[in-house]
Amino acid sequence: MKTILITGATSGIGRACAEIFARNGYRLIITGRRKEKLDLVATELKEHYQAEVLALAFDVRNQKEVEENLSELPAPFKDIDILLNNAGLAVGRDPVDTGVIDDWERMIDTNVKGLLYVTRVIVPGMVERQGGHIINISSLAGQEVYPQGNVYCATKHAVTALSKGMRQDLVDHGIRVTNISPGLAETEFSIVRFKGDEQKAEAVYRGFEPLHPEDIAETIFFAATRPPHMNLEEITILPTAQSDSRTVVRKGK
Repeated sequence: MKTILITGATSGIGRACAEIFARNGYRLIITGRRKEKLDLVATELKEHYQAEVLALAFDVRNQKEVEENLSELPAPFKDIDILLNNAGLAVGRDPVDTGVIDDWERMIDTNVKGLLYVTRVIVPGMVERQGGHIINISSLAGQEVYPQGNVYCATKHAVTALSKGMRQDLVDHGIRVTNISPGLAETEFSIVRFKGDEQKAEAVYRGFEPLHPEDIAETIFFAATRPPHMNLEEITILPTAQSDSRTVVRKGK
């Protein structure tokens, strides 16, 4: 039985990934900041799929918490085959001259430093075992830049660059690295970005069908289950109605 570690598993893409991997017989370590939601996800996975699940509530931004939770895993969960670096967020939509520093720090600390903290703890075990798969969730914003997306786009460009760097550093050890770049996907993403303003969040997806978390989870599962000699290095996933970060065809416009 293979083991997958999924960060940011309480909702959205991470939650959908936890379900598809549990359904297919994987052992899961799921992490997130919201303990009650995380425990609920773990309970549902155990009840619906009889999955082996270890739920660890911590903030990836906190290096000490990352190390305390992941350095000494119990025996059945110790050897991680797949690391899914999913935890990430966008906060605010401001031009750089009026940007909120706290928003910038939250995005940098979660999207870049948090990903690195988790990777640094887990990957030495993969190197020792000469195998494994790292899947990083970047974004279309990791390929393009759009107005008022400055720091968020910068963090996702960093994720894309880190994926390439990891691939170069780890290829000698038989470790696969996949970078996933979704376009517009309807999750809690926009609610977080607009700080709870549901009307603004809903408007982002109005007039077209965006990606759903399950769409991305299915793609991730496909990438994770390719033969050992095959690595899907970069996958960009867009809604049919989207061609780039600024162009979306909306009905009734």
